[in-house]
Amino acid sequence: MTGSRADLFRTAAGRFPTGVTVLTTLADGEPFGMTANAFMSLSLDPLLVAVGLGTRSRAHGYVRGSGRFAVTVLSDRQTGTARRFADPARPVGADAFAADDWKRGPATGCPVLLDGVGYFDCTVHSVHAAGDHALVVGRVDDFGPLAGVRPLVFVDSAFAAADPTLPSTGPLGART
Repeated sequence: MTGSRADLFRTAAGRFPTGVTVLTTLADGEPFGMTANAFMSLSLDPLLVAVGLGTRSRAHGYVRGSGRFAVTVLSDRQTGTARRFADPARPVGADAFAADDWKRGPATGCPVLLDGVGYFDCTVHSVHAAGDHALVVGRVDDFGPLAGVRPLVFVDSAFAAADPTLPSTGPLGART
């Protein structure tokens, strides 16, 4: 194996499939969004989620400044959305959201992308230093399912869809 330790770590970590989300917030009243795959549910009591943000990223500063964010879990039909919000040269403000249907989250006013499979509308609960990232924990003020389609997955530096033989909707805990 060749490459730097960081490159090898990125390759090994990339073998773990993750969901793909767009984290949104408000910066001086304007919507801001970025693609994030370091997202997880954290607690049921209280309802908490967590997302990893680079400490040098615009998102980190905007979320810390506003104290609120929303996360939309993307569907397997939203690879274009994931790529757009990952592009550092994307437009800013409302122009960044022009290609997507969205509404303001009911609790925070942060954008929720309506073609996703679910959303979490959050107030910052705590922020924890984690190397060159921060783990931002959000108190979930509102949440819900969106479209009844499959989630978008990211593994080995590529987008993928969930196994099509698995059910895409159904009661929580349902087995087929």
